[in-house]
Amino acid sequence: MGIWIDTDMGFDDIAAILVVAHSSLTIDGVSLVSGNAPLAQVRANAASAAAAFGWTFPIHTGRELPVLCKLETAQRILGASGIPTTGKSLPQADELPASDAFTALCTWLTDGTGPKRILALGPLTNIAALALARPDLAARIDELTWMGGGVTSGNHTASAEFNAYADPEALAIVLAHGLPLRMIDLDICRKVLARPDDVERVRQAGGRNAELLADLLGGYVNIAVSRGRPAMAIYDPTAAAIFVAPDIARLQHARIDVELWGQHTRGRTVVETRASHAEFNAYFAAEIDADRARAIVFDAMINEARR
Repeated sequence: MGIWIDTDMGFDDIAAILVVAHSSLTIDGVSLVSGNAPLAQVRANAASAAAAFGWTFPIHTGRELPVLCKLETAQRILGASGIPTTGKSLPQADELPASDAFTALCTWLTDGTGPKRILALGPLTNIAALALARPDLAARIDELTWMGGGVTSGNHTASAEFNAYADPEALAIVLAHGLPLRMIDLDICRKVLARPDDVERVRQAGGRNAELLADLLGGYVNIAVSRGRPAMAIYDPTAAAIFVAPDIARLQHARIDVELWGQHTRGRTVVETRASHAEFNAYFAAEIDADRARAIVFDAMINEARR
């Protein structure tokens, strides 16, 4: 079954793509969006990841700027490249060939074969552009699983999760067009953790990319360890695990809206679960088998590290 991935290509995005690549699903295409870093750096990360891990699926360049707001990146946390490391970095690679994500998505959605499932791992700018310009094609999306939002709180601000904050208008457009959104939010992802000992498990796999993957995972885990926490939530890979194995999570129907105003509330996702109070428009992951999710994620990473 062919699927599509939309990503801002940090380390957890790479890990999420590996989860899908080591499943029974086929990746028909990947679209890039600014987020973890500006689009030029996201393109460089994608080219390097493709070279390192032997990806052959097409990778297309998407939106450089959010729908309305100024560009917001996660470089303050992740560093200039958007991918921290404890040693080895992704190899230098030739620039990606020019290929427009909007055109590629339209072509993919025009193809009538199979369900159209999208895994979105960054700001929803590319999907919003599709909904605005080609609502007829956006209506063909059967599933949009998105790592983003926060049921209770945020991380980029006290109210807002980063992917929602970086382009809240895009999320509002996706919701307004009735796309089949499945929100995998901060709260559920924080139940699935990577620990320092996981770094060594990956390193000991012993294959060509074991050291690279271990150092990148180590840099990611150190985001939490450097702040006095024992483990780091693996956000995008958790969404990918639910995407490839939907039975590991319980999705709950709800009304989801996003705040577009307010110095302290912009980007906040508001989740109403009472049917008497709102017309439901999306789903969010309310429960997860964290052990199974971890197993899916680290089985994929270790299998890749053994190659």
